[in-house]
Amino acid sequence: MYESFYNLQGRPFQLTPDPRFYYSSRTHKKAMAYLTYGLNQGEGFIIVTGDIGTGKTTLVRHLFDTLDRNEYIAAMIVSTQLSAEDLLRSVVAAFGLDAQADDKGQLLARLERYLREQFKLGRRALLVVDEAQNLSNAALEEMRMLSNFQEGDKALIQSFLVGQPEFRERIFAAPELEQLRQRVIATHHLEPMEKEELALYIEHRLKLVGWDNDPCFTADAVEAIYEQCQGVPRRLNTLCSRVLLYGALEEVHDIDGEVIAAVVADMSSDQRPVVATSSARPVRLSPVNRQNDSTIPLEAADKKEVDEMENRLGKLENMMKSQDETLQKLTNIMAQLAGGGSKGNES
Repeated sequence: MYESFYNLQGRPFQLTPDPRFYYSSRTHKKAMAYLTYGLNQGEGFIIVTGDIGTGKTTLVRHLFDTLDRNEYIAAMIVSTQLSAEDLLRSVVAAFGLDAQADDKGQLLARLERYLREQFKLGRRALLVVDEAQNLSNAALEEMRMLSNFQEGDKALIQSFLVGQPEFRERIFAAPELEQLRQRVIATHHLEPMEKEELALYIEHRLKLVGWDNDPCFTADAVEAIYEQCQGVPRRLNTLCSRVLLYGALEEVHDIDGEVIAAVVADMSSDQRPVVATSSARPVRLSPVNRQNDSTIPLEAADKKEVDEMENRLGKLENMMKSQDETLQKLTNIMAQLAGGGSKGNES
């Protein structure tokens, strides 16, 4: 919507990580230096951490874009609560291999054979695990075991682990991860952008979508944005997207501090809980009421309506429970019939 008003060719502040919009702030430049150092070493683990929204995934995808595909094969997995074997299957699949196997040994053999083939072709393998804080210690130990794949004195695979701050704390605190710690060759923690970088960050993203000085962000607007977002890229993108939308709706071309204040107030109102009254009119809770629900007047949530809702929910739960029991009985009957049929065939 605002793209046409400002004659932009796209959305400059989208929340989806996009390496095209990578901005080399001081902290991201330092992180890239560590990652490049790790690649030159060709072994061990590099750990990059950062708070939510600091641009970890965008950093990694930018790294992938810079790799020479004739020299590297790179894969990335986004970790969830994976067991050690599930992690191994994810790694195998990330390199484009068949992750189906009868046992763990087959998966390891398949991955090792692939890595050796790539090594003979002059390609090094890089594995990046995003959201690494979700990995169990057992899964991390599996990662360490993969680093044992070698051809002579050359490692066949190198790993970068990217996660939230608690991940690095756990790595250096857990006694059972001592062997992994010994293979960590560098770590870096992404910090928020500094205040003097913000104007350049905004301009950088706008230029990538054909910006021609419309809209214009004034100095007090940049100051207000930084005070609100504290240099965290995802927060900045969220706020700036709303600012451009507001500017288009209000036909504003000069974004100043007053515009930012209006948008911040509007976004704050979006986050306040709403309770419907018996007359179906929304009632916004004051900060005092949010802290102490007992101060909300009874008419804000009609007791009779609440009782009726709870009664309907109870009936629904009982109905679903009954259906589950019926399905389970049918499943047992079908299993018994199938078993009888197979015995008849065998005879």
